[in-house]
Amino acid sequence: MRVRWRDSVIAAAGITAIWMLLWGVFSWFHLITGLAVAVVVLTVFPLPPVTFGGRPRLRGLLRLAWRFVADLVAASVQLAVLAFRFGHRPRSAIIRVPLRVPSDLVLTLTGEAVSLIPGSLIVDTDQASTTLYIHVIAVSDRAAVEQFRDSVYQTEARIVRAIGSDAEIELLEGRPS
Repeated sequence: MRVRWRDSVIAAAGITAIWMLLWGVFSWFHLITGLAVAVVVLTVFPLPPVTFGGRPRLRGLLRLAWRFVADLVAASVQLAVLAFRFGHRPRSAIIRVPLRVPSDLVLTLTGEAVSLIPGSLIVDTDQASTTLYIHVIAVSDRAAVEQFRDSVYQTEARIVRAIGSDAEIELLEGRPS
């Protein structure tokens, strides 16, 4: 019951924050109406329970943010170069990546992080096996496929080390709980 209450408060805070950002002005009126909207949304459209057994780790969050920005810039430059290579037809592939941590939250966050990087897009997910199917542009050979798959695993590991539980971190390192 306590965990469910905590999750509802976190969801309400998130909805209220988004409401405030949409208006672009901080005022008590917007804060109160944002809270009211959050309560109505969470009451009318109850969210399925998402278990979050982890805890935020500052060092992991900073590493995740830094690497995400670096990947974003590098992929943008690579895609721009690819776009201006006249006469070259880049090969693409759909790559299956089964994640190591069986968590809906990790699956979602990893999928979002990978999709936000230019040149890759989530085509499908398999929730039961926590598998991502990702369309990737400019994949020339099997080594490039494995390199991309490894980069997805590294993204998953950074996410788990930023917000995951101790048991999830142990799964990444191959140790039993």
